Amino acid sequence: MKSTVRTIHVQTASADYPVFVGRGLFAEIPRRARIEAGRRIFVVTSPEIWSLWGQPFLAAFPQASAPIVLFLSPGERFKRLGEVERLAGELASAGADRSGLLIALGGGIVGDLGGFLAAIYMRGIEYVQVPTTLLAQVDSSVGGKTGANLVAGKNLIGSFHHPRAVFADIDVLQTLPERELRAGLFESIKAGVIRDAALFRFMEQNAAAVLCCEPEALERVITASIRMKAEVVGIDERESGLRMILNFGHTVGHAIEAATGYRALLHGEAIAWGMLAALQIAAARSTVTAAQAGRIERTILAYGPLPPFRATVEKLLDSAGRDKKNRAGKRRFVLPRGIGDAVVVEDVTDAELESAARWVLARAQAAGAAHSSR
Repeated sequence: MKSTVRTIHVQTASADYPVFVGRGLFAEIPRRARIEAGRRIFVVTSPEIWSLWGQPFLAAFPQASAPIVLFLSPGERFKRLGEVERLAGELASAGADRSGLLIALGGGIVGDLGGFLAAIYMRGIEYVQVPTTLLAQVDSSVGGKTGANLVAGKNLIGSFHHPRAVFADIDVLQTLPERELRAGLFESIKAGVIRDAALFRFMEQNAAAVLCCEPEALERVITASIRMKAEVVGIDERESGLRMILNFGHTVGHAIEAATGYRALLHGEAIAWGMLAALQIAAARSTVTAAQAGRIERTILAYGPLPPFRATVEKLLDSAGRDKKNRAGKRRFVLPRGIGDAVVVEDVTDAELESAARWVLARAQAAGAAHSSR
């Protein structure tokens, strides 16, 4: 029996596009994305993803108009301008012009860099997002943010460039490593904490079913997460206000990634640590009750374990100071003020941030000691 395909519309001041959630979506990409016959198609993907899903992906396209495949190695260290230039050169060598269509088939790095490539190649070509990790499906593929990393920090170069369509095919999650699955689920917990109390309660009460990838449970989490983000992006496309709440956990999370050279943790894991750090500040300020803080922390840890990492307070503070969310010298920080509600503040002090960083480092050290004793 064919599964139902859910369609969520992202509507902003500059874009209107569908996000499709369901199973067996690869076969429907040409029709649902309304790809014109004869249009030249290019795919940016990783070798690993292509080995798993290249054949069913190609089967959706007539042989005469098979996409030209461009490869990007996995890992944050390849999310750099040098790779964008290389891929752009390959597009040019293959004869891509402004009528070309780029498809980003992969996780968040492929989606971010592929979208950025589409944004700047010949001053912009259309592209389609086909996210293959849970994190990319529920977060990075939706909203039009694209970018590349600098040594100084994550996503410091980028552009807003919305896709023509997004295809969140739940079937591809079957081959997703458990650690990658958990990393994506942390982003869904974030969605629940900041704006969707019902999603948070579902994940709080159904962790076993979600982690076992029970179809109905997983589809509910994915759909609710995307709906929340689509709603926020529709209200605030360019992150001038409300959209900032999507950065809950990202100030310290990005600092952890930078301080560890983007090698120790997956993005979702770093964000989970960052959420715990922000929760410490919120609890100390009483923007959340002790009971609410406890529920949030227990739910995050229920989708763990969180891998340990090593850094120093100084490195974390330095990286947080260069965060792109800061404005006019003020540090912007997202704090929960209840389950399903969050606020952006600009008055988090150095002392508060240092205290949260020390708490996280102590917890990470304890996690490392527990792991070593096994």
